[in-house]
Amino acid sequence: MGQRESQPLPSREELIFKAAKEIVVKFIEVGRVSPASFADTFTMVIDTLRQSLKD
Repeated sequence: MGQRESQPLPSREELIFKAAKEIVVKFIEVGRVSPASFADTFTMVIDTLRQSLKD
């Protein structure tokens, strides 16, 4: 078996971005958010995640 090269951990901003995207997509899937309001909802979710992760 080959060795896996270690990859650097994603940045905090990248993790926040990915989490926000997943949350908004899930909201769209369950009908809580319309695709037309993705940008506004995404911004609110990102802001909320950043606020909750402040040191």
